[in-house]
Amino acid sequence: MRKWFWGFLFIAFGFVCSIAAERNPRTERISGSAGDVLEDDPVGRLKVYVYELPSKYNKKILQKDPRCLSHMFAAEIYMHRFLLSSPVRTLNPEEADWFYTPIYATCDLTPTGLPLPFKSPRMVRSAIQLISSSWPYWNRSEGADHFFVVPHDFGACFHYQLIIRDYFSFLNLLQEEKAIERGILPILQRATLVQTFGQRNHVCLNEGSITIPPYAPPQKMQARQIPLDTPRSIFVYFRGLFYDVNNDPEGGYYARGARAAVWENFKNNPLFDISTEHPTTYYEDMQRAIFCLCPLGWAPWSPRLVEAVVFGCIPVIIADDIVLPFADAIPWEEIGVFVAEEDVPKLDTILTSIPPEVILRKQRLLANPSMKRAMLFPQPALPGDAFHQILNGLARKLPHQKSIYLKPGEKILNWTAGPVGDLKPW
Repeated sequence: MRKWFWGFLFIAFGFVCSIAAERNPRTERISGSAGDVLEDDPVGRLKVYVYELPSKYNKKILQKDPRCLSHMFAAEIYMHRFLLSSPVRTLNPEEADWFYTPIYATCDLTPTGLPLPFKSPRMVRSAIQLISSSWPYWNRSEGADHFFVVPHDFGACFHYQLIIRDYFSFLNLLQEEKAIERGILPILQRATLVQTFGQRNHVCLNEGSITIPPYAPPQKMQARQIPLDTPRSIFVYFRGLFYDVNNDPEGGYYARGARAAVWENFKNNPLFDISTEHPTTYYEDMQRAIFCLCPLGWAPWSPRLVEAVVFGCIPVIIADDIVLPFADAIPWEEIGVFVAEEDVPKLDTILTSIPPEVILRKQRLLANPSMKRAMLFPQPALPGDAFHQILNGLARKLPHQKSIYLKPGEKILNWTAGPVGDLKPW
C-alpha cells in the first residue's frame, strides 16, 4: 500500500505543477549548438538535382495504391513532392551538390496494409541502371553524392520480418538473421541513405546515414489537439501489441520480450494505462499523459515517438542501441527517458523517481514548436520541419571530399553481388 500511496502522491504533485506551468511561459528553447542546428535554414547551403524518372518508379505505383500516402513509410513520397518545388532544387545537374532518385520502393502493401518490399531491390537496381546509363553523375562517384529515401522497417536491407507463421516459432528469429545476412543493397553502399531505421552497430545502418522520423499525418494530429491547460491525469500511457500472436505468441522474439515484460509486470498497476485496444480518443489520451511508452517492436522505431513529441508526452524509449531521428538537432536525452530493455520490470520505480522539476523541464522543451515541427512532414512544408532537417543533414556533409570521385575506369561497387532474386529484371 505504501508504494501506491507515494506513487499517487507523486502524480498529484506533478499534476499541480503541470497546471501551474500552463499559466507561465510554457516553452523552453534548446540551449547551445543543438538549438542552433534545429533552427538552421538549409536554403542557400546546398543544391539538389532531382532525376526525372519514368512514372513507373513513383507516380504509377502511388496511383495503384493511394494508401501509401498515409502509411508510416510515406516520407519517400512527400520528400519527392517537397523537392520538386523546393528552393534548393536546381535544374542544372552541373551545379548540384546532391542527386536524388525518386523511387517509391515501399509502396507495395498487402490488403491489410502491411508492406511487401520484396520487389524493392529490383526496382532500386533498375532505377540506378537507368540513371547510370542516361546521366554521367552516378558513374563519377558510384553514387557517393546521391541520396535515397528508404523508410522501410530495416531501411535498404528491404526485409520485412513479419512472416506467415510456420510450425516452428524460431523461424522468426531465422528470418531476422537472414535480413542481417543480406544487408544493405550492394549498389547503395556508397550512397547516403535517408531512413527511419536506426540501430547502432547494425548492418542495415551505414555510417553517414540520416535517420528520420516515420510519417505521421500532420493534419489529422493538428485536428485532434485539446486545450493546452488540460491536466495530464494519466501517468503512463501505451496502446499497441504486447505479443505478436501470429508470429511470436510467447513474446520471446517480438520486441525482444520488452513489450511482453511491460504487460506482465504492469497490466494491473494503476499508474499504467496500457492496453492492446486503440480507442478513438488515442491522440487525446496522449495529451493527457505524462509519459508515453515507445518500445521497440520488430524494428526499434515506431510512429509513437512522433506522436509523443507532437503531443508533449515525455517519450519513454525502450530500445537498446536505437539511433533516434535528427539526433544532432534534437536533444533526446533532455526531452525523453531511456530505459534499458532489461530494466522494464523496474519501469514504475524508474519513472516515479524522476523529480517533478525534471519532468516540468522536459515538458517545456517538448512544448517548443520547433521540436514538434522537426518530427513532421507537413503539406505545405514549414521552416524547420522534417524536410528541412533532412536538407540540413545533407548540407552538413558538404563539401564532398575529392576522394569520393573515381579515377577513369575505376570501379568499386559489385553490380552482380547480392541474392539471385535481386538481380532479375524489374
